Amino acid sequence: MTPEELKTLKKNASAKKRMATEVASMIHDVVEDTYWTDYNKLPEMAQQAIEACEAWKAAQAEYDQAAAEETA
Repeated sequence: MTPEELKTLKKNASAKKRMATEVASMIHDVVEDTYWTDYNKLPEMAQQAIEACEAWKAAQAEYDQAAAEETA
């Protein structure tokens, strides 16, 4: 794998992590600011958080494996 390909995998994992963090931030905002009126949005937001975290986990695992193969 080229250094550029490895860099691309790392950027992808970072982007997925940022997306998961954004969903977590939205959940936090509901809990902190509008819980009593927007609590019904939480199940959908929780599902989005799960999907975002799973996407990050897969992207991070792909990067970790590629990086380990580069150093081996």
